[in-house]
Amino acid sequence: MYRELPFLERFRAAKEDGFDFVEFWSWTDKDLDAVKRAAEAAGIGIAGFNGDAELSLIDPSQKEAYLAFLRRSVEAAKKVGARSVTIHSNGLGDGGAVIRSYEELSRTTKLCAMFDTLKECAKIAGESGIYMNLEPLNVTTDHVGNFLQTTQMAAELTRLIGSPMLRVLYDAYHMQLNEGSLCDHIRAYGDQFGHIHVADVPGRHEPGTGEINYHKVFSCLEETGYQGLIGFELIPETTTENTVKAIMTY
Repeated sequence: MYRELPFLERFRAAKEDGFDFVEFWSWTDKDLDAVKRAAEAAGIGIAGFNGDAELSLIDPSQKEAYLAFLRRSVEAAKKVGARSVTIHSNGLGDGGAVIRSYEELSRTTKLCAMFDTLKECAKIAGESGIYMNLEPLNVTTDHVGNFLQTTQMAAELTRLIGSPMLRVLYDAYHMQLNEGSLCDHIRAYGDQFGHIHVADVPGRHEPGTGEINYHKVFSCLEETGYQGLIGFELIPETTTENTVKAIMTY
C-alpha cells in the first residue's frame, strides 16, 4: 500500500488514514535513521520487517550465518523502534521468490534443522525483547518450493519451543491458498499467533474483493482472544485510497 508515494512519505499517509502501525519487507535497503525520523514525525509505530533475507532455517549448513544476520536484524529493529521481525523457512529473493527448495535434503533434515535454529532464535528474541514471528507461506502462487506451508507445523514448532517471544505470523491469504478452513485453524492454533496478515483470495487485494469472509475471520480471532496487531499486507485492487475505505468497514 501507498506505493504511489515516496517511501518516507508513507508513514504520515498511513497515520492520517487511521493506522497505528506500519510494516515493510526489507531493512537492508533502507536508511534506518531516516525511517526512525519519519515514523516518529508521523506518530506511528513500526510493527516489524523481515529478519532473515536470503538465508534459510531449513539448511543446517546456514545456521550460524542465519543467526548472525538475525542478530543484525534485531539491532535494526531496536534502532527504528520496531516490535518484531518476521522469519521464514526458506530464503526469499526478489518478489518473495523462494531461492532454493533444497530438494536434496530430506523432510526430516529440514524440520530438525528448523527446530534447532528456531530454539536459538527464541533465545535471541528473549534477550533482545524483539519478537520473532514465524510465517508459513503459500506454495501455489507466490512462494513455490517453500517448506513451511501449514499453520499446524508452524504452531507446533512454537509450542514445543515454548517461548512467549517466538510466535506464528498467521497470513490468512497464504493459508486460504494452502489449506483453507481458516476458522478451524484459528481456533486450533490461535494461541500461538503473534501477528496477522490480511489479503483476499484471489489477487491479494483488500478484504471484500475475493472469497474470504473476513467478518467471520475477525470474529473468530476475537473469540480466541487474539490481542495482537492485524496488518494489511495486500495489493490495492485500484488505489490505496479505495483500499483504505474498504479496510475501515471492517
